[in-house]
Amino acid sequence: MDRIKFLGTAGARFVVSRQVRASGGLWFTLDDANFLVDPGPGTLVKCAASKPKLDPTTLDGIILTHRHLDHSADVNVMIEAMTQGGFKKKGELFAPGDALDQDPIVLRYLRHFVEKIHTLKQGGDYSLGKVTFTTPVRHIHGVETYGIRFKSSKYVISLIVDTKFFPGLSKHYTESDLLIVNVVRHEATGMSLRVDHLNLEDVKIIVGEIKPKLAIITHFGMTMVRAKPWEIADQLSDELGVRVIAARDGMDFKLDEELK
Repeated sequence: MDRIKFLGTAGARFVVSRQVRASGGLWFTLDDANFLVDPGPGTLVKCAASKPKLDPTTLDGIILTHRHLDHSADVNVMIEAMTQGGFKKKGELFAPGDALDQDPIVLRYLRHFVEKIHTLKQGGDYSLGKVTFTTPVRHIHGVETYGIRFKSSKYVISLIVDTKFFPGLSKHYTESDLLIVNVVRHEATGMSLRVDHLNLEDVKIIVGEIKPKLAIITHFGMTMVRAKPWEIADQLSDELGVRVIAARDGMDFKLDEELK
């Protein structure tokens, strides 16, 4: 079954460092391919504690959208787990150039454990098994960062990760069945005007322009956590005419059931 397991929904340093919400990233199963996106702190533990348990040795690949620790802290241990300590060379790694070369987050001694390493670039085309994906545009963030547009045999899934809002952002993720958006800040005031993250008003524009079949908001900062994301999702659904849900730690999103 095609599904996405939310191993964490934390965004921003305080929610992550205090583990107000978990920060394990996303486990995708699409067209029989298993891959992790942004394995932040605690990914391996969350895989072991998941019900049913998620076995890292079944992974076909790991994708880093960028090298900030809340997205990459467990990448090395997950590479080791995927490859059974390096004794079984397997899997592919996808990451921006600065995660590999400039102040690299991926340890060099582990790199030969995987079958292939791909450097993500703007407009890049990639594949994992039968799943293809693109990194259509570089985001505005503190380090090299890319959102992802996945295409499986049944679905188009867009993942808009950390970025400052900019005109034309939405057009790179149109015609999506499912849209997953990182929304760190609740309001466009104070700190949120000085950080390269989306706030709730930005997300209203994005979801309203893309009009996916369904949208999931996730990667919450403290202001979003305090504002009760599940209530915000209901309000967005009513306002935009698009079903919006708020991700929960451990949420098992079954695409065949939710995207009928």
